[in-house]
Amino acid sequence: MALESPPALESPPTLASELTSLPAMCWKRFARDLHDGRIEQICILSDVERMESEAEELKQLVTEGTDALSAKSKKERFDEQSWNSLKSSPLYEVLREYKDVLPDDIPAELPQDKGVQHEIDLMPGTKYCVTRQ
Repeated sequence: MALESPPALESPPTLASELTSLPAMCWKRFARDLHDGRIEQICILSDVERMESEAEELKQLVTEGTDALSAKSKKERFDEQSWNSLKSSPLYEVLREYKDVLPDDIPAELPQDKGVQHEIDLMPGTKYCVTRQ
């Protein structure tokens, strides 16, 4: 019995979804064959230029986001969250209704971690047990 040669592909698959959409290949069969050891090696060809350009675009987006955030002062961010700035929001009336549960001063930063950790141990037959460290 002669082994079948794989079909010649003009443009080989570069994504897992393309690989599993080939004839006679499905996710379940692929996973089973990989688990059972019938597939010894996987090689996915990729377009290096495309990957490098996508990585550069992502790097640029991350850098722009960091620059934009650091450019704003804490005061500007605080002013954006004031009651006056919220007047144009459709949620303004709801916020005013529940303003007694909202803090008067919005902190510019998160509070410092005090190192308090809570551990909850649920043992069979008990309702609950809370321990502080």
